[in-house]
Amino acid sequence: MLKAIIFDIDGTLVDSVDLHARAWQEAFRHFGREVEFERIRHQIGKGGDQLMPVFFSEEELGRFGEEMEKFRGDLFKREYLPRVRPFPQVRELFERVRRDGKRIALASSAKKDELKAYKELARITDLIEEETSADDADKSKPHPDIFVAALGALGDVRAAEAIVIGDTPYDAEAAGKINLRTVGVLCGGFPEAELRAAGCTDIYRDPADLLARYDASPLAVKSSSPATTTASD
Repeated sequence: MLKAIIFDIDGTLVDSVDLHARAWQEAFRHFGREVEFERIRHQIGKGGDQLMPVFFSEEELGRFGEEMEKFRGDLFKREYLPRVRPFPQVRELFERVRRDGKRIALASSAKKDELKAYKELARITDLIEEETSADDADKSKPHPDIFVAALGALGDVRAAEAIVIGDTPYDAEAAGKINLRTVGVLCGGFPEAELRAAGCTDIYRDPADLLARYDASPLAVKSSSPATTTASD
């Protein structure tokens, strides 16, 4: 029996991936490292603890990693967060999930203050039962800590009774490590083939597409019968 849906946020519910990548690129430049935008963008979905070591050595991060992450966080909130917009029909999708008798949790690598802003932007604050953020996990995605915390917050929901909705391979990798099934969305910019390779069993274009095809989606299924869906169906 499916009891809960666990949603990622960045790139899944709100259009923020490019903005995060720009903020990281600017932060890297400030600390003397020029990195191509696309290389950084491909790492969005991880938290800073997993993203920064891709581009900086352990010695460099020991010297200025904490300062760089704070610089990026302040920059994002000041310059980029006001430009984030929700994807269409996020609230309507959440309302459909709730009418279907399922619980909703958020599991994001974002900080708590960013999470609050995203919930308000998407108008979903009143529809969420539980939430976990970077502050609730020792390690960010693709480690499973955030999803472990989400299941813990939900209490009586086992991994087999929940589905993750996410836009990156890191969501699927993290969820798969604790046997959570992942449904992918393409609105975060990752290719369908990459999402499937990471473990996504079903793919939709965005929240609006998932809502439009809700009755045939894994979210409406009462038991865990496997079905494979593609965004081009």
